[in-house]
Amino acid sequence: MILQPQSLLGTWRRFGAVGPVYEIVAAGPELPDGDRMMRVRVLESGEEVDYRYTDIMDDPQER
Repeated sequence: MILQPQSLLGTWRRFGAVGPVYEIVAAGPELPDGDRMMRVRVLESGEEVDYRYTDIMDDPQER
């Protein structure tokens, strides 16, 4: 099942197996290669950064 970028808003994931937890807060523009930028908020620092949708899909969901 392929998730749509909008359906990920408000969900939590982790950068890799042991990295910091982040919340997906916004869907950004589609990129020329068909990927999409997403805005995420890092739980530990509160920092918001842009992160590729395909990279998010490789990260594990936080429970």
